[in-house]
Amino acid sequence: MKIHHALPEHSPERAYVVTVGFFDGFHRGHRAIVREALRLRRAGERTAVLTFREHPAAFLRPGQEPPMIATLDERVNAFARAGLDDAYVLPFDSALASLSPAQFLDDTLIGRLNARAMVVGANFRFGHKRAGDVAFAREHLRNREREIVGVPNTLDAGERVSSTRIRATIQAGDLQAADRLLGEPYTIRGPVVFGAGRGHDLGYPTANVAVAPGTLLPPDGVYRITARHDGRDYLGLVSIGTNPTFDGTSRTVEAWLLDFNGGLYGEELSLRGFRFVRAQRRFESVEELIAQMHDDAATVKFPTVV
Repeated sequence: MKIHHALPEHSPERAYVVTVGFFDGFHRGHRAIVREALRLRRAGERTAVLTFREHPAAFLRPGQEPPMIATLDERVNAFARAGLDDAYVLPFDSALASLSPAQFLDDTLIGRLNARAMVVGANFRFGHKRAGDVAFAREHLRNREREIVGVPNTLDAGERVSSTRIRATIQAGDLQAADRLLGEPYTIRGPVVFGAGRGHDLGYPTANVAVAPGTLLPPDGVYRITARHDGRDYLGLVSIGTNPTFDGTSRTVEAWLLDFNGGLYGEELSLRGFRFVRAQRRFESVEELIAQMHDDAATVKFPTVV
């Protein structure tokens, strides 16, 4: 997949089937949209996604943007795995936000991308103050011999699958529901950085995973996880929180991997399959904490122990 950070100055000769959106988490509904774009592609055409570096709310409502399920890199990699040919990754700025629905269709999609077809979710809104919808686009594009397909909402238990709903399940600690809505395990990843070094002294050396700023994390607690490093999976635990026993103030993500020997500093670690073990709490002594860590580890070594 080719990645572009600006639109072409002139409309290309080859036509595109284009989908537009932020696609946080690239969930089951997003995949349905991309499958439809691939189905509509004719011989000689390309498929493209027009997406944004930052969530539009970061420009429209600074400070009120939601935490992200996925990073930009993760979204772009998801587009590539889904089979799209091109990704146009643009800043969401005043120039884009001020376009009327007609201008967005005529100047951006047709004038700059030669979009023969546009594929979006059925409830998609676009243009200045979200004034445009699928019905407007269908009528507008029909007069230009182009088309739009509004893909019906993907439903789960009668409710629409959406990034907003998935964020709510993660924030509530319902990681099984998040996995189901995403269509794959909710995953956080990042490089391993130096931490306080207490884990080794306590008998459970941990890897301090530096997740990207703004990443959505589950509630503080200890979770069973599957960690992936260098192409191999390891069972383990992750502790998310501020280390209250040691009067910590910064929220950290610290993973312990069963049967792992070696160094991880500077290496990327991805964590998935989160299943709640216990809440974070302050222990009265280090000995009490170590005893609890033995019990936590037993849930990984002997999965039937809960």
